[in-house]
Amino acid sequence: MIQRSDRLHNVSYELRGPVYEKAKELELQGHKVTNLNIGNPAPFGFNAPQAVLQQIVENLSLAQGYSDHKGLLSAREAVKTYYEKAGVAHIHVDDIFLGNGLSELIMQSVQALVNNGDEMLVPSPDYPLWTAAVNFSGGKAVHYLCDEASDWYPDVADIKSKITSKTRAIVIINPNNPTGAVYSKDILTEIVALAEEHELIIFSDEIYDKILYDGVEHIPTATLSDSAVCITMSGLSKNYLAAGFRAGWMLISGAKSKAADYIDGLNTLASLRVCSNVPAQYAIQVALEGVPSVQDLVLPTGRLGKQRNACYEKLTAIPGITCVKPMGAFYMFPKIDAKRFDVHNDQQLVLDLLAAQHVFVVQGSGFNWHKPDHFRIVYLPEVEVLDKTIDKLSLFFSTYKQAPKSASEKEPVLTLSVQLSD
Repeated sequence: MIQRSDRLHNVSYELRGPVYEKAKELELQGHKVTNLNIGNPAPFGFNAPQAVLQQIVENLSLAQGYSDHKGLLSAREAVKTYYEKAGVAHIHVDDIFLGNGLSELIMQSVQALVNNGDEMLVPSPDYPLWTAAVNFSGGKAVHYLCDEASDWYPDVADIKSKITSKTRAIVIINPNNPTGAVYSKDILTEIVALAEEHELIIFSDEIYDKILYDGVEHIPTATLSDSAVCITMSGLSKNYLAAGFRAGWMLISGAKSKAADYIDGLNTLASLRVCSNVPAQYAIQVALEGVPSVQDLVLPTGRLGKQRNACYEKLTAIPGITCVKPMGAFYMFPKIDAKRFDVHNDQQLVLDLLAAQHVFVVQGSGFNWHKPDHFRIVYLPEVEVLDKTIDKLSLFFSTYKQAPKSASEKEPVLTLSVQLSD
């Protein structure tokens, strides 16, 4: 038998894992599945700004050849200006790399840094690509706790306790996926101080930095330090509702002279893939130079604002379910009363939900959460759809008790018998 690479043994992405395959199987059988597993705005009726679409169309004839491996100069200059206005100092256009979405840039930035046995501090819960990238690169993802009792803020004492001689970097996801937390300046300053003290690279994933609620402010991590190396990552996928265009960027700031060899490695990896897709690069400048993104959508009267409130109110009305109200992004990470429902396997829980009610959410362990007592729900559907969907969750949990542990839980068995509904 032809075996997969050893590098893939500890690599997973549960947003499109075994539960996703089961959801596709149900759809092939003719069932209507409500897919709340991934933050993909387009299927829920969100469209990119017309100016962004027009810019791509008008420049298609110019986008037939390769660009510079770092990306179009005009797009990188727009990114530079965007962060200068946000307060990031000493930026040069060559400090910016464009990529096929943030996913590619996460993989490249980690692969260029990590040697076998190196450690990176990654939040728990996390966006699972960060853990996957570290493991795939031969490193070890060391998960630091984000504290639900403190609005999902990082536990700085836990971070400090997990720094070793092998630690190379720390990942910050702000606004956070999956919890929706938006970090205060004080918390960020404490984390940056640890990075400076231990000479760690900071990876700041800020892809949701415009999707903010209730007047909360986003603080770019790179504005808080000149003596640490900070790599800020963002793109058009979420703020500009253009996920399929795969237009992302990363900015290197701070003590760049300390990381000259690492930056040269990033340059090598960018060169190896020649360039990112050029048509989408043309959208970056027009987007960042003033095209409205999601500002109206996140207001209490806006579509995302209304969906967030409706989802939170209905979820927390289900007996046995609690949730911290998110301040950013478009996810919630509710907690299940594991004793009430006898939950010991959260993948089995979401498989049971999928089988019974044809609602697809992702288990908390898929985000490297250490207990089987959470799941993530995407609140991108219209309020009416969310209402009906959460009614299905309520019906499901009203009768749910998980079956006793089997000898092997690697192959979950669907044993639940409850009322079915499309």
